[in-house]
Amino acid sequence: MITVFGSLSADLVTQVKHLPAPGETVTGPSYTVVPGGKGANQALAAARAGAPVRFVGSVGGDGFKDLALSGMREGGVDLGAVRESPEQTACAFIAVDAQGENLIFVASGANLESRAEQLGAAGLTEGDVLLLQMEITHAENWKAVDLAAAAGAKVVLNLAPAGPIPEESLRKLDVLVVNETEAGQLGAQLGLLPDDPEAIAAEIATQFALDCIVTLGPAGARSFGPSGSFSVPALAIDVVDTTAAGDAFVGAFAAGLERGLAMEEALQIGAVAGSLACRAVGAQPSLPSGAEIEAQRAKLSQPA
Repeated sequence: MITVFGSLSADLVTQVKHLPAPGETVTGPSYTVVPGGKGANQALAAARAGAPVRFVGSVGGDGFKDLALSGMREGGVDLGAVRESPEQTACAFIAVDAQGENLIFVASGANLESRAEQLGAAGLTEGDVLLLQMEITHAENWKAVDLAAAAGAKVVLNLAPAGPIPEESLRKLDVLVVNETEAGQLGAQLGLLPDDPEAIAAEIATQFALDCIVTLGPAGARSFGPSGSFSVPALAIDVVDTTAAGDAFVGAFAAGLERGLAMEEALQIGAVAGSLACRAVGAQPSLPSGAEIEAQRAKLSQPA
């Protein structure tokens, strides 16, 4: 079982010719409202990749509540540990340009009301995977890490959006997933000398005895750590929208871990899912199924 402790939101998405500069107003022809949030995206990505998933988080009692939960509900994610908060359901405001790049603003609302104590009701056991991101109150993440470590569950943290991590929490992680920017910011926090994201990931893996994965966009991903060092490519895709590509990677990767796959195989599943998620506008509507992932996985070239 994968337990995702994290964020969910209603995403308002518009397509624009270019992303705005400071002080600039850019218009789009229309907008869509779809479920999103890193936690919810990763939960649904893992479920669509074939894993049993439960989600732990918070929503408001407003009109966005059912929309924010709808994707996970339709995907079969267990929502029994979702708490209703007096705060508003989180909303994200997303602009996507003609090249598929995005600009995102998040109003956190009820996401900041989620508490690690909710994991007690969900129940973590040995062999479970706890999947975390950084869109909820950080202190609650570190409490969740302690609970999972005590239960013998495997802990995967996606450091997105980037923020500081207590070193004692880093030492309790099994897997850390960062992109190039996040690797640089964590390297600066830890006082690491290399300025190359892959070198930083390798150093973190060594210092903290964990598997550190750095995602590299169209160049795929690299991993370093006790499970070995691997490089996996991305698929060649005509990019429509990169929103949730990272979440698709993390969720599908976690599904591979939950199945007991070796690190390289789990990375391949993640890389394919992240690539396929760039084909459509919006976060959760773009997440691929397990059948789609397996059908495309054979197209990955073997790493050197």
